[in-house]
Amino acid sequence: MSAIETASPHLRVSAKTSPSTTSASQPTSTRIPPPQASAVDDHFFWTYTEEPHRSRRQAIIKAHPEVTKLCGPEPLTKYVVLAVVSTQLTCAYLLRNTSILDWRFLATAYLIGATANQNLFLAIHEISHNLAFRSALANRLLAIFANLPIGLPYSAAFRPYHLTHHKSLGVTGLDTDLPTALEAFFLNSVLGKTFFCTFQILFYAVRPMFIYSPPFTSIHLLNLAVQLSFDYVLTQVSGGSLQPLLYLVASSFLAGSLHPCAGHFIAEHYFFSKAQGGGTESLSELKTASAAAGKCAPEHPLDSLPPPETYSYYGPLNILTYNVGLHNEHHDFPAIPWTRLYALHEMAREFYEPLPCHRSWVWVIWTFILDKNVGPWCRVKRAQGGRVVGGGGGNSTKKNGTDGRGGEGISAASAGPAGEEGDGWKESEIQC
Repeated sequence: MSAIETASPHLRVSAKTSPSTTSASQPTSTRIPPPQASAVDDHFFWTYTEEPHRSRRQAIIKAHPEVTKLCGPEPLTKYVVLAVVSTQLTCAYLLRNTSILDWRFLATAYLIGATANQNLFLAIHEISHNLAFRSALANRLLAIFANLPIGLPYSAAFRPYHLTHHKSLGVTGLDTDLPTALEAFFLNSVLGKTFFCTFQILFYAVRPMFIYSPPFTSIHLLNLAVQLSFDYVLTQVSGGSLQPLLYLVASSFLAGSLHPCAGHFIAEHYFFSKAQGGGTESLSELKTASAAAGKCAPEHPLDSLPPPETYSYYGPLNILTYNVGLHNEHHDFPAIPWTRLYALHEMAREFYEPLPCHRSWVWVIWTFILDKNVGPWCRVKRAQGGRVVGGGGGNSTKKNGTDGRGGEGISAASAGPAGEEGDGWKESEIQC
């Protein structure tokens, strides 16, 4: 299939599915109507362009071949996981005789527990890319260990959904990070967005089950058995008190609620290009702002492109969250571990500094709730492309390639070519 290069070095437009072009000097809009009827008016940004990360990764490797040396496991990860798990278990045990309504319980759960469990969520995210050990089995077992203070089995189910998110960014019916049209319709108000931000961990936990289900494997069974056994042993060691388990579950809930570190959930892929007063200027724009004061800003090569699909954040909370804020860098190179993402950014500054970015996750949550121009509709969606990782998608998808479980369309191409129904795409496709 041929491709038309846009003004950006990292975005390719499919010539097969794009609208016809009239001239090179008049770029056509990349926005298209929703591909299928919806129960409500659909205001997502639907596009025919491919996701930007694959093309940018290829361009960066061409410009900086040495970038591939950054790929590979990070030995430090397992020690960080051990330290955070130990911290959480210590707090849980010490609170065994403290009421859940006691201020000490609540303060510990919010300040320490939520921060620690957010760190463990992102440890599991890191481990899902096989970035703690070279052995796939060792990574799965470490993820199950990191799961213990979360209170509920999560690590095994997270991995296939997350890797599909990488391979199918913005593809409806595959990327379970996307809100559905019904969610966006009912939550597009200050009250609705406040509700979403307060309970967003539940949306991320429940939504995938309404889209598609990967196969239940032995790792899922092991994750379930180990977690339930751990919860039972923790309760018994605590003299039958449920307080330690309640502390861990409360920590997990607060980690995905109105907590500064939870801002990354929204910051990563909701576009803020229409936010009142700006706030997501690129690093390049910030550096040149004083020099350009009073002058007419030149046209930026990204101005004619669709809203950015991924935002990075370079602030201090990255220290607590495995540098997940460097999200453009992570999506471009999922095989580069958290400790080397800043090195990637420095190596390829010319690719990353022109991109819009966030400077505060607290600001992200505040603006998402209060700014009428930002909300659940601010996502880029595609009707086709991507691959399911680890199989799944439902029998109906494999037979006729029409709909996922929640009415989210899944194209036949997204289910994988003939002969790949079992595992979908090869995981090595996103490795360096």
